[in-house]
Amino acid sequence: MAGHMPSESDWKLFRKRLPEWQERCVQSLLNEYAAIIAAADDPSARFWKLEKRLKRDVRRVGVQTKMSRSSMHLNLLCLLHEKAITMSDLDGFSKELVASLAENIND
Repeated sequence: MAGHMPSESDWKLFRKRLPEWQERCVQSLLNEYAAIIAAADDPSARFWKLEKRLKRDVRRVGVQTKMSRSSMHLNLLCLLHEKAITMSDLDGFSKELVASLAENIND
């Protein structure tokens, strides 16, 4: 499935759900950042830990992604790997796409 263009229905569903998944991912990250800020460490240690996380997390597909039909499969794999989504979030997608993702995520 990787390298193949997704079906029209899969593409439409991906475009519809991606913003919701990204908002959920960002909220999860904000909760983690709040825990870093609230930790009992020295202020400078908390600051640098947060700065390191922000630099890393801004590159996550769950935060920002290139919206293209040709990269949809890879984006879904990244979202699964990042734990921004689960296999149950793929309800409604074609059986072929879900099977391909399941096969690739277990590799």
